[in-house]
Amino acid sequence: MAKFFRAAIMGPPGSGKGTISKRIAQSFGLQYLSSGHYLRESIAANTEAGLLVKSYVERGMLVPDHVMTRLMLPRLEQLSGHSWLLDGFPRTLSQARALNNLCQLDLVISLNIPYETLRERLSDRWIHPASGRVYNMGFNPPRVKGKDDVTGEPLIQHDDDKPEALMARLRHYKDVAKPVIDLYKSQGILHSFSGTETDRIWPYINSLLNTKMHTQPSDACQSQTP
Repeated sequence: MAKFFRAAIMGPPGSGKGTISKRIAQSFGLQYLSSGHYLRESIAANTEAGLLVKSYVERGMLVPDHVMTRLMLPRLEQLSGHSWLLDGFPRTLSQARALNNLCQLDLVISLNIPYETLRERLSDRWIHPASGRVYNMGFNPPRVKGKDDVTGEPLIQHDDDKPEALMARLRHYKDVAKPVIDLYKSQGILHSFSGTETDRIWPYINSLLNTKMHTQPSDACQSQTP
């Protein structure tokens, strides 16, 4: 049976998950699977799952576990012949258990970034809503202030990226992520990285992956029974 490498990355808002995920995907040939991308794609396509997702997003609510698993697990089944990296899924213990029933992860990366660093990053973060492209006025500004580089459309700053809302978001992340982190720690696949700069964390993640990808490949994900 073919062997593939399956990983997930976790971290609070502003922790640099997207940046590090793209580096991992490019450096190690993993398919990068962003739950945020799939959410936007499903909404744009007006699929049944997308309409469900939209109903929660429009009300400013978190997409519930049963909808997220309904969206993500079929995508992973389609990628049974690929190595991949998940970003944004699983977020909760229920989602992690559903994923475990489909396939076993080889590695989970958890990013631990100080609150002050997160606050600074998010207060400078602007987003192109349609594509999800993220800009940071400090280190990744758009070519034209307030405009998306590709489309020229206006950028927005999420209300929950503003300092007054950030503490509540981080507290929620810690509460929800802790049982997921504990689960993967008990399985011996969790590796945590702390720091304030992505470029300083990256060499350690790069070294870990170089080791793990040559020693712990997993079997292909199994198709779920209906």
